[in-house]
Amino acid sequence: MADYTAKDVAALRQMTGAGMLDCKHALEDAGGDVDQAARILREKGLAGAAKRSDREAAEGAVAVARSGDAAAVVELRCETDFVAKAEEFVALADELAALVASKGEDATAELNEEIDRLRATLKENISVGRVRRLVAGSGQVLDTYLHRQAGRGVNAVAVVLAGGSEELAHDVAVHIAFAKPAYLSRDEVPEADVAAERATLETISRNEGKPEAALGKIVEGRLNGWFKERVLLDQAYVRDEKQTIVALLGPATIVAFAQVVIGA
Repeated sequence: MADYTAKDVAALRQMTGAGMLDCKHALEDAGGDVDQAARILREKGLAGAAKRSDREAAEGAVAVARSGDAAAVVELRCETDFVAKAEEFVALADELAALVASKGEDATAELNEEIDRLRATLKENISVGRVRRLVAGSGQVLDTYLHRQAGRGVNAVAVVLAGGSEELAHDVAVHIAFAKPAYLSRDEVPEADVAAERATLETISRNEGKPEAALGKIVEGRLNGWFKERVLLDQAYVRDEKQTIVALLGPATIVAFAQVVIGA
């Protein structure tokens, strides 16, 4: 065994930005000499990831996975769509989702070394973005939907229903993918946001010369339209706008949903 410590590994990672496993191997090859190990990493093209961590990761891929009664939605971020479409990048996103579905949201840490390695290999800032895991309880069902573009997931949804079928859960997931609601019900919308929007609508209506006597009704009508843009239960079903989501559900209820869209 080479003569180096965990502090040496940490120092080398700080110095070069390379992955932990790569630092260990370099220290072994260098006999524990940190400076020589840094040169080895630089020669192999594995150094410099630390600088890349400051670059914006606005691109990426999303993945969904199921494990028993659980479903996971995971985002893996990068800088360019070229890397986002890379087979090894998409595969890592899928692996992260499978891990989260089976073990929980904190399980992404188990693949930190793989992320470090990919960051060095592809020479971009790569990181785990949004991670959500939903679990269906007794008597509940869940389903997912993944919209793909150019071989990678760009819009991922998971839905849990009570009193409904998996087919219905899938229909709701597809709706969410295209309608992109921010909240399940009006109760979830922050009161401050509602108050601010109501005040804005009152000002707009007055500026338009709407009669004061009708102002309250006009504002509430416009506020309902605002809710329909962001509250799932208020929306019209994308496949049949004459039907509301509440009507589509019938006796079923939506317990929870999660959505991750690249670039959102």
